[in-house]
Amino acid sequence: MTTDTRQEAQARQMVIGGETVDAADGQTFEVVDPASGKVMATAPLGGREDVDRAVAAAQKAFEDRKGWATWAAGKRDRSRAKLAALIKEHSEELAQLESQNVGKPISGARGEIVGASLVFDYYAGAANKIFGQTIPVSKPGLDLTLREPIGVVGLIVPWNFPLLMASWKVAPALAAGNTAILKPASYSPLTAIRLGELALEAGIPPGVLNVVTGPGGSAGASIAAHPAIGKVAFTGETTTGQEIMRLASGNVKKISLELGGKSPNIVFADADLEKFARESPSSVFDNTGQDCCARSRILVERSAHDRVVELFAEATRKVVVGPPSEDKTEVGTLVSFKQRDRVRDYIEIGLGEGATVVVGGDAPDDPALAEGAYLMPTVFDGVSNDMRIAREEIFGPVVSIIAFDTEEEALRLANATPYGLSGSIWSRDIGKALRAAKALQAGVISVNSNSSVHTEAPFGGYKMSGIGRELGMSVLELYTETKNVFIDLT
Repeated sequence: MTTDTRQEAQARQMVIGGETVDAADGQTFEVVDPASGKVMATAPLGGREDVDRAVAAAQKAFEDRKGWATWAAGKRDRSRAKLAALIKEHSEELAQLESQNVGKPISGARGEIVGASLVFDYYAGAANKIFGQTIPVSKPGLDLTLREPIGVVGLIVPWNFPLLMASWKVAPALAAGNTAILKPASYSPLTAIRLGELALEAGIPPGVLNVVTGPGGSAGASIAAHPAIGKVAFTGETTTGQEIMRLASGNVKKISLELGGKSPNIVFADADLEKFARESPSSVFDNTGQDCCARSRILVERSAHDRVVELFAEATRKVVVGPPSEDKTEVGTLVSFKQRDRVRDYIEIGLGEGATVVVGGDAPDDPALAEGAYLMPTVFDGVSNDMRIAREEIFGPVVSIIAFDTEEEALRLANATPYGLSGSIWSRDIGKALRAAKALQAGVISVNSNSSVHTEAPFGGYKMSGIGRELGMSVLELYTETKNVFIDLT
């Protein structure tokens, strides 16, 4: 390691009301490096009392008559631009923290930190572009709408892309004039804490961005249920999203949810099969498969099936599994040993269901990796769409290959899932590709590509993959209220 992040465990603190603080009851939890199994830090075990403290600080900052919500749009924009610059300035520190905290390759972590800074850059210019309307109405007068901040918002982010997911929520929430409570996942609190510190350094007033660490069952549930929080945004697994919906119903708060996926990669026989095989391993094995957009079902036209299996298996064998700290590593560890055991259980389930492992299926042979939560990229063939490995989100480096005979069958199989987040379509026939894109029940679709995320474009899912859209300018609708004003001119 080139930084000081691999030292003895350091005690980290939450950021509430412009101060770094411990949990109200003084309890902490350990943050573990999944590549070594060693404790790298401790963090406060936040709960209801800590959320209450954060809400009070956020309310005070929002209600300040000369505070954040009343700042001129350009002034708010400049503070977020400064935060974007500070993220870039501290990018190596943040990337090292992210890599060690969740076991992702350092090259990927560096890219994500740059991505987070670009999100803050994008929304640094958004506050003065939140427009109302003038509306012709039947009565004589002037009817207009105002777009106003909601107030205090709760932002709950996952462990798979910790800082990047935080940027997706924090940047537009603050652009709209809200104040926020950010709760990172217990596995990955470190870069969120650092973001709270950098926000203060950027000149964002105390209480505008508060960071509360702790488990979902206490801190997260308290945010979702808190009567003074007007909106909660959550990214994570679907069952937790369902619980957040129930908790948020107490004060009918606004919610947006980005949840699970079981995304298809549809390969027609007329596609550029070499390009598909070259580019598609990253679509499922990046971040060790811990990605809700992972194309974990490859649906391939039967006449091209054998060639696709051969090419994809060959490309998978070339994927470099190794220590997250090494630049050449393409796949690091899973986030925890518990998660690795869960994925291994699914591999056993797949074998029991009659599928065949073409590549992978176990931990790497390298004894240097024996202490970490590693698992080789795994390719199943002979899968049917009713098998559990094809239906359930595994959240690990496992892909299932399923054959189809017709375009209609491909789309029926692709849509036969409770999820609908993303997907890819591979064909040289643009008419066929567009028909498939229109028929596919998913919110983010790529043709002859696996690119799911663009800061400038809306992102979100159909069905049980979520509610609402993040990124682009459309996300600002999630963080504002629309007020209608009629002025009688008679």
